[in-house]
Amino acid sequence: MVSCLVDHRGNITEYQCHQYITKMTAIIFSDYRLICGFMDDCKNDINILKCGSIRLGEKDAHSQGEVVSCLEKGLVKEAEEKEPKIQVSELCKKAILRVAELSSDDFHLDRHLYFACRDDRERFCENTQAGEGRVYKCLFNHKFEESMSEKCREALTTRQKLIAQDYKVSYSLAKSCKSDLKKYRCNVENLPRSREARLSYLLMCLESAVHRGRQVSSECQGEMLDYRRMLMEDFSLSPEIILSCRGEIEHHCSGLHRKGRTLHCLMKVVRGEKGNLGMNCQQALQTLIQETDPGADYRIDRALNEACESVIQTACKHIRSGDPMILSCLMEHLYTEKMVEDCEHRLLELQYFISRDWKLDPVLYRKCQGDASRLCHTHGWNETSELMPPGAVFSCLYRHAYRTEEQGRRLSRECRAEVQRILHQRAMDVKLDPALQDKCLIDLGKWCSEKTETGQELECLQDHLDDLAVECRDIVGNLTELESEDIQIEALLMRACEPIIQNFCHDVADNQIDSGDLMECLIQNKHQKDMNEKCAIGVTHFQLVQMKDFRFSYKFKMACKEDVLKLCPNIKKKVDVVICLSTTVRNDTLQEAKEHRVSLKCRKQLRVEELEMTEDIRLEPDLYEACKSDIKNYCSTVQYGNAQIIECLKENKKQLSTRCHQKVFKLQETEMMDPELDYTLMRVCKQMIKRFCPEADSKTMLQCLKQNKNSELMDPKCKQMITKRQITQNTDYRLNPVLRKACKADIPKFCHGILTKAKDDSELEGQVISCLKLRYADQRLSSDCEDQIRMIIQESALDYRLDPQLQLHCSDEIANLCAEEAAAQEQTGQVEECLKVNLLKIKTEMCKKEVLNMLKESKADIFVDPVLHTACALDIKHHCAAITPGRGRQMSCLMEALEDKRVRLQPECKKRLNDRIEMWSYAAKVAPADGFSDLAMQVMTSPSKNYILSVISGSICILFLIGLMCGRITKRVTRELKDR
Repeated sequence: MVSCLVDHRGNITEYQCHQYITKMTAIIFSDYRLICGFMDDCKNDINILKCGSIRLGEKDAHSQGEVVSCLEKGLVKEAEEKEPKIQVSELCKKAILRVAELSSDDFHLDRHLYFACRDDRERFCENTQAGEGRVYKCLFNHKFEESMSEKCREALTTRQKLIAQDYKVSYSLAKSCKSDLKKYRCNVENLPRSREARLSYLLMCLESAVHRGRQVSSECQGEMLDYRRMLMEDFSLSPEIILSCRGEIEHHCSGLHRKGRTLHCLMKVVRGEKGNLGMNCQQALQTLIQETDPGADYRIDRALNEACESVIQTACKHIRSGDPMILSCLMEHLYTEKMVEDCEHRLLELQYFISRDWKLDPVLYRKCQGDASRLCHTHGWNETSELMPPGAVFSCLYRHAYRTEEQGRRLSRECRAEVQRILHQRAMDVKLDPALQDKCLIDLGKWCSEKTETGQELECLQDHLDDLAVECRDIVGNLTELESEDIQIEALLMRACEPIIQNFCHDVADNQIDSGDLMECLIQNKHQKDMNEKCAIGVTHFQLVQMKDFRFSYKFKMACKEDVLKLCPNIKKKVDVVICLSTTVRNDTLQEAKEHRVSLKCRKQLRVEELEMTEDIRLEPDLYEACKSDIKNYCSTVQYGNAQIIECLKENKKQLSTRCHQKVFKLQETEMMDPELDYTLMRVCKQMIKRFCPEADSKTMLQCLKQNKNSELMDPKCKQMITKRQITQNTDYRLNPVLRKACKADIPKFCHGILTKAKDDSELEGQVISCLKLRYADQRLSSDCEDQIRMIIQESALDYRLDPQLQLHCSDEIANLCAEEAAAQEQTGQVEECLKVNLLKIKTEMCKKEVLNMLKESKADIFVDPVLHTACALDIKHHCAAITPGRGRQMSCLMEALEDKRVRLQPECKKRLNDRIEMWSYAAKVAPADGFSDLAMQVMTSPSKNYILSVISGSICILFLIGLMCGRITKRVTRELKDR
């Protein structure tokens, strides 16, 4: 009867009866033989486990409390062994747990624990009133204190292990959660050893209710928090961990038992930082993390809490203690100055497991459970499917997060925002992406073993994308494709680029939907003064990665995907797609097609991509590969970016290898046809284009700049760059689209011999232009071609560098005879004038010929002789204003004025004209006329033109008269002969 009342003392309402039974309880629990049915149930087990004697009349070897303790240890040990040698009978197990349950409210009733912890109770829990399990809880909280005795700690651990097997052994937990357990059907009465009695099941069941938004009492939640923390602090309370991880603990984590250090050590091993962990151990750890649910409250993980306390106090102080967003806040500050190393490690170790089960992030679960059920076929919070690989649900969610409306089912707004937030955080570490780590494990070891810095592993995989295994390549490709749409996934890059984003891209950064706008903005502002090295390197790396697949450029992909499928099928690399589409656009333009095959939106985005590619030679893989050795030889000190390497190669073009030279020539040909693709020209002359050419289109930009080159408002640096491009154009007519079009009939007609010897990808060193200049002097060119050649002659007459043939053949003479003139900062025809003046001193035949050609050209048009034109400008205005320029007409006018004694020319003009006459006379002696046309030209431009023409006319008249007379005589003789 008394034993029965002790069993049900919790239901006794009569005060005096309750007091009496309480006193009797203390007596009964001092001798296990007084506990109703206990001796009968456990008699054999006590003998087998050698826990003491039960034979009447004999003195027991141990105290009665020690017998119960021995049985409890046997029960715990059995649960921790795969194949236990000694098994406790089911009846005795129930009896042991029942005794533990009955002693759960007052620690005095657990005789072994009471005697083991008497001193510790006085030390740590002196003011804690006995009853309702309060002393137990107090001692549990101080279990890992340095001054806690080992004997007491061991007894407490045994008690905790019993609670893990049956939650009813915890008085406070069973009492606080009784109604909630019943409400959510988390227990089955009268089955204390069933699955539902285990602490882990209780926690999972009630946590599921909390995560589903159900109401669980605050007292129960407080108790759950305590026991979740208890399980995280001491791995030995989880039999599955002991069973599955014993070898790993001994090998990797011995001596780290306290405060959750062993669990975090195992987590560290799982992350691959200290070796390998068996699958059973990994699964046991994952289960324990789900049971304790530290994602809901970071304080459950004591090791994390202690390591991150300083970071939380500084970086996350605005968030309520225990809020799930604390973990998110810590992730936001990962790898920042506020983060400490120990916190970083503990955080990533925990996040490794949270990332493998989407339910362990309570905020994500709350906001996305409906979407996950609808789109990803998920189960309940405390249900798992072995068929679903780790991280699969989150992968499903983020795939739907970036779907367009046209693609169908999308996430709700709040779920999408949460998925993006988590994706941004986890992208910093490949180990937080289960699929990526699983499929790319071999490739990470093969290609990226030395890339251990933050974010380097993913960058390394992207760099070796073409070398990766198929499954790994697909996953890395998909992630990179997501990054192109939402570059904020690259959290480290975003931090590095924060100043640029704030100053130049804040409008697009604030958009909820990125759609590639932010990266495009960063690329456009990559060379701003505020740009730091880390941001520039990160942006450039992403550009280089984009070249591997056109899908990695989100805006380009969305604008051109239909055009690519139609016009460029089976082409994957972005650079090849750009070439394919731009070639189609160019052909349609040249053929003046009624309708472009490439859509308008694609043409616009294609233009953006073409312009971005001109900034760095590495963004043009074919050119880069062809010129790698030349870059090393001639441009090793030049930095990448800002088109500096490309400019260096242009300046060293004559020394380049054949393959590189050909590629550079093709590049220049493209740039001259479309100057907007000339990055350096556009950058240096940006302000001048706004000033002088705001209405000019991309094709006529250089032409416009050339026309304004000599303006007083022209920036010197821009002027210098225009001159460089003119020098390039004059090396080959193919680099001058305007000339090529104007002279398309004249070039094959007059310069056929040069064209037959020419190669497609090498310069003609100005030979064709020199050929056209000679025909210009002969006045045999078409009007359009003549206008273009006149302009070239005028420009090269002011700057000898614009005449490749003159530079080629007269380099020594310029260096020896005209060094001072050549060194002048501003070229205004000094070198050409110097060579003309020193014509008699020139020994090299080819150079002499070039100078004579200059003299010949100046006879054809005074505008191509800047020195003479400047000296005679006033005289032309006064005496030859009515004469149309060109074809030597104004030059003839000045010659006639020079001969006319009534006309007084300016002294400088007169002097220069006399000098020219002498030069022309010498030229006529040295280089006689090559043919009748050349002779006619010399006569027309001769100072004695009238005299020569008079003599020629007289001679022709005399010849005509003689012919007439001879004809008459011959006719008369013929008639006389006939008359005979």
